[in-house]
Amino acid sequence: MGLFRRLFGSGAPDGFTGTLEPDETVIASAAVQSGGHIVVTSLGLWVPGPRRIGWHLISKVKWEGALRVVEAREALVEGPVVLLEDLPPERFALEQPDRVLRAISQRVEGSIRHRERVESPGVWILQRKIPGRDGVVWQARGDAGVELQAVQAAVTRFAEGLTR
Repeated sequence: MGLFRRLFGSGAPDGFTGTLEPDETVIASAAVQSGGHIVVTSLGLWVPGPRRIGWHLISKVKWEGALRVVEAREALVEGPVVLLEDLPPERFALEQPDRVLRAISQRVEGSIRHRERVESPGVWILQRKIPGRDGVVWQARGDAGVELQAVQAAVTRFAEGLTR
């Protein structure tokens, strides 16, 4: 544990029960009206439970009177590309969202190194940095309603271009 953390604490809000990694830095936090906290760290977004979602697994974040978070799961690996499937969105009513919203947006966008769109069938292919690890990962996710097999076919064509 670093000297700063021993002297000043982790920066996490009172009542936060998650276990931060030794090199994980708290950037912002906000209380959730139904209990718990949203905690933005250098490694990911902590949601009530608590559990951390790595920045590379957040597909969408939007403010709709509450924070709406769409987390992705790694469904398949096709060559050098990880295919993602979106999980159902989660909503969190925050008491003071401003600083948290800005920090989340910066972290999600900051994890993306390259993005490419395959219009047919509707697939985003991203190169993202995974917090706390060296290097990048290629990821692909289809638009809503696009079957995983269609994403896989688009990724196969994309991966062939990477190996040329």
